[in-house]
Amino acid sequence: MMTKYPNLTSRFIKYVKKETRSDENSTTIPSTESQVEFAAALVEELKVIGLQDVRLSSTSGYVFATLPGNLPENKEVKKIGLIAHMDTADFNARNINPQFVRDYDGKSDITLGDSQYKLSPSEFPSLKKYAGHDLVTTDGKTLLGADDKAGIAEIITAVEYLIEHPEIKHGELRIGIGPDEEIGTGADNFDVADFGADIAYTVDGGPLGELEYETFNAAQAKIELIGKNVHPATAKGVMINALQIAFDFHAQLPKREVPEKTAGREGFFHLVEMAGSVDKAKMVYIIRDHNRQKFEARKCLFQEIVAEMNASYGTKRVILDLKDQYYNMREVIEKDMTVVDIAEKAMKNLEIEPVIYPVRGGTDGSKISFMGLPTPNLFAGGENMHSRFEYISVQVMEQATSVILEIVAEVAGTN
Repeated sequence: MMTKYPNLTSRFIKYVKKETRSDENSTTIPSTESQVEFAAALVEELKVIGLQDVRLSSTSGYVFATLPGNLPENKEVKKIGLIAHMDTADFNARNINPQFVRDYDGKSDITLGDSQYKLSPSEFPSLKKYAGHDLVTTDGKTLLGADDKAGIAEIITAVEYLIEHPEIKHGELRIGIGPDEEIGTGADNFDVADFGADIAYTVDGGPLGELEYETFNAAQAKIELIGKNVHPATAKGVMINALQIAFDFHAQLPKREVPEKTAGREGFFHLVEMAGSVDKAKMVYIIRDHNRQKFEARKCLFQEIVAEMNASYGTKRVILDLKDQYYNMREVIEKDMTVVDIAEKAMKNLEIEPVIYPVRGGTDGSKISFMGLPTPNLFAGGENMHSRFEYISVQVMEQATSVILEIVAEVAGTN
């Protein structure tokens, strides 16, 4: 098909074939060697394209680069930051083998490679809106990695387009491709002053038109449960089953406040991991809420349950490690909605209807906004992310690239 961005799809495919999962148990930055290797290759690519000040930060693991502005010297405009992340979620990401579905009809099942899995509109209704699109899917054995290799490809393709078309006048652009977003630590060491942007966008959203500036407040709770194991024949009055303690803890949480029974701005408690034996067990929860007061109340509930259970045992058998992960960036951005207004106008200029809603998750922009750089999130195009059912439309990737360029034009006043 004819395309304005001939390198976009091939660049995306090249990126997703590189395994870059992050590892929450690692203590290095980035958390995996595969991300280090990906970042090094990206540095070389950006130099070849013609970006300046291309470097890999040893502190944050980010790849940084600059596209200088080419406006008249007497015209100053905001410097725009464009941010994406290189890591993928903790799902099989080795030997990714993308499949192409040309001119999808919007109604047929798509068999994923030679696997037993299918993408069916009856199970995934989002497929129906992609009639006439060229889709990239998995082969059913891995995730695809559009989250966020699509965002990286779109950002780099947009700046490449500006370099190849010097007649297009624009302000200075700062590029930041970071690690470890999926494990919630990627932006911890991001240096806003060093980045040097006035406004920024993460290109890390889902379907066409998504524009997100409201995220969850987020915390992680790790719970260690200490039992007492003896032979079951003489267990009466002596045995304390750590697994039973786990069940008792979980039973005290609101049963309907879980991801599968909540939507919109409804918060939740999500048990993501549980393991152990009679002697010792562990549980890992994530705690989410858009409202800061409700978020704090959720954490207090955990602390109260732990205190009451330990009091009932007369000793510490439930040990809680509770840590905040990120906060709702709306608290920062709503003080000056300029960065959102620019993106909204850019989309409308391209006849894309902005879809603004509270995202049930977070982005690196959540932390970066609280560091002083307002950073809402733009769509990148992915659907069914973090799974074997992940797919993306080539046409939507092109529209995401065009939105980036239109934002650049809006800020420069050249559209």
